[in-house]
Amino acid sequence: MGSLRQHLLEKGYVRIPLKSVGTGHLKFDARINGVDGEFILDTGASNTCIGFEDLERFKLFAEDSDIKAAGAGAIDMLTQLSQNNRIEIGDWSTKKASIVLFDLSHVNTALTNHDAEPVSGIIGADILKQGKAVIDYQYDCFYLKKQ
Repeated sequence: MGSLRQHLLEKGYVRIPLKSVGTGHLKFDARINGVDGEFILDTGASNTCIGFEDLERFKLFAEDSDIKAAGAGAIDMLTQLSQNNRIEIGDWSTKKASIVLFDLSHVNTALTNHDAEPVSGIIGADILKQGKAVIDYQYDCFYLKKQ
């Protein structure tokens, strides 16, 4: 029987390495609208999120949103929504990603308190579902299926 990696690569998946940080989070590199950033993989976040401070950096056009951000110790935070963004993770990409903008400072404060570098945002279950993600915790990586 072949390995999980071999099986998924044969099925058209792309392998993305993950880096563990002091908080227990897993980070990886991605590009949003052609701009590089570091992101946390968060299966518990329903939406992909970026901090308000990176709105212009990632070329996002945002409108006020009815989505209330909750979780990670904060509830009912105001958000904005940016639609039809291009996200590239390794050799996988989508052109129709919605990104929620909110105050990411509590996440980055937690990271810097654990001597970890701040991140640009969170890649959530929306992208993981779209990419039919398979997470391999044993080998610190995840896989996304090419469309």
